[in-house]
Amino acid sequence: MVLRRVELILVAFFFATWGVDCLALLGLVEISGSLEIGLYPLYSMAAATGWIAGNIYVPRTRRLPRELRRRFLWVYFVGPVGLMYLLRAMATEQSQQQAPLVPLYGLGVFTVLFLVPVVLKRSPRHATFRLGGRDED
Repeated sequence: MVLRRVELILVAFFFATWGVDCLALLGLVEISGSLEIGLYPLYSMAAATGWIAGNIYVPRTRRLPRELRRRFLWVYFVGPVGLMYLLRAMATEQSQQQAPLVPLYGLGVFTVLFLVPVVLKRSPRHATFRLGGRDED
């Protein structure tokens, strides 16, 4: 697997965010209440991150074998999700209890916008659309 320097830094960063997420989930680290982020900024971050990650994933994996594309999917899809969960876990306990489905909705927003470039990549490149009546020979 050929990772570029920037991707190695991203892997390390995402691995660290998932590590902190797991430590917080186990109760070894207390991060709740350290950052209050609203729902709109969180969803906006999920949308922007999904769009950017999807648009980077597509050209980066264009000529790679299927096995390597799956590994890159871990970097570009699973990695940024850890950052979203970390930001939500840093909210106060009260706001987390009032809106318990926010991480799931954030994952949905991220997934949809990640998949847009992936799905469009598979569309036919030379499709022609004609407006008006049918062509008659």
